[in-house]
Amino acid sequence: MELKKNIYDLLKNIVGESYIFTDEETRKHYGHDETEDYVFPPSVVLKPANAFEISEILKVANEFYIPVTPIGARTGLSGGALCVQKGIGLSMERLNRIIEIDERNLQVTVEPAVITQVLREAVLEKNLSYPVDPSSQGSCWIGGNVAENAGGARALKYGVTKDYVLNLEVVLPNGEIIWTGANTLKNSTGYNLTQLMVGSEGTLGVITKIVLKLIPANKHNVLLLVPFYKAEQACEAVSAIFRAGIVPSALEFMERDALEWTMKYIDGVSVQINDDIQAHLLIEVDGNYPEILIQEAEKILEVVEQYEIDEVLFADSEEQKNALWKMRRAVGEAVKSNSIYKEEDTVVPRYELPALLNGIKAIGMKYGFKSVCYGHAGDGNLHVNIIKGDLSDDKWNKEIPKGIREIFELTVALKGTLSGEHGIGYVQKNYMDIAFSKTHLELMESIKRVFDANHILNPGKIFPDEEV
Repeated sequence: MELKKNIYDLLKNIVGESYIFTDEETRKHYGHDETEDYVFPPSVVLKPANAFEISEILKVANEFYIPVTPIGARTGLSGGALCVQKGIGLSMERLNRIIEIDERNLQVTVEPAVITQVLREAVLEKNLSYPVDPSSQGSCWIGGNVAENAGGARALKYGVTKDYVLNLEVVLPNGEIIWTGANTLKNSTGYNLTQLMVGSEGTLGVITKIVLKLIPANKHNVLLLVPFYKAEQACEAVSAIFRAGIVPSALEFMERDALEWTMKYIDGVSVQINDDIQAHLLIEVDGNYPEILIQEAEKILEVVEQYEIDEVLFADSEEQKNALWKMRRAVGEAVKSNSIYKEEDTVVPRYELPALLNGIKAIGMKYGFKSVCYGHAGDGNLHVNIIKGDLSDDKWNKEIPKGIREIFELTVALKGTLSGEHGIGYVQKNYMDIAFSKTHLELMESIKRVFDANHILNPGKIFPDEEV
């Protein structure tokens, strides 16, 4: 859609001439994220400075029925920030302040464009921790984490984004500015609007301030890399570790190809992978008492030694620990650089991981595709990367979606769901019927209409095409 001059002038008057863009280069730049190869340039890019300007923008958009898509760091993998119906691309980049670190109440108030790692490092200087650590933490923004309810490697012990959000300042589609809750650990006052906003993918309101809970920082950790001759046994070991009474701070699964591709992709990381090794588990325990951590590591060893494993690597220095985590966090980028791919974000109860992995490989055999799997095995979250390789465009476009649907059907049959942390966005929306009945979807659509009667905010996301 093309903006009429009168609307352009209204928007320019709100943000100023320096923060409105209609040139092709800028629109293309803000028209993509990390979701495969999709590009959906908005009609105009706006860079507001505060909630008031966003409020005024949304009033104009609501009056003239202009789609508005909030845009963060564009690190998403589900297309949540793609301007699929053009309109206004609302870049949040100027709202980038850490407003207050409240050491007395263990809270932090931030704007949405603060980089997650910058936030983590800032509170760590106060001996506090914001433990949610998405793999893209060095580039993703906290606002996008809230919008997608991002997780990370340490979610199994510390939880995901929703577990730390206390209160949100939100601009509603009609321009009204509200706080959704209170800066308290307990709140049983009416419906929980804060948690409704978390994971809503920018479809209900635009988040402009975030109040997060913090916890005291742990001082010590132990990190192990365990090679398994059979990938299925690596998955089996995940549940066994928990049944032995150990709750790791991280428990990551990586297939052989994921590690080999990553070591070719990044410098300074080298792990010897012996022949016939199919997968690795990266296992971390953390706390304040080293002697207890050593006991927990020894207990983990007792568990994994029941399986067919090679020599376990103990990371014995901070440098080695950082190298192993660098390798794990780079897996997604390494896979992307290797081939055209589709990434699916499945999650099941952790005991069902072996069945999920075996099923994925069987479906791959059926449809002729190779998959590379890795992810946060400790909470049952497996990232399935379907590799195009030598597949024809026809098979890639027509057959692979059938295989993906079967993967999701298997996931739901194992009491899991479509996404553990990446969200639904644009790419997964037409699989929503697998996880939800018509009644479920109608309820969600009703909520959407209450917040956004004119359907201007991030349209074309979450809901299946036939339901919109």
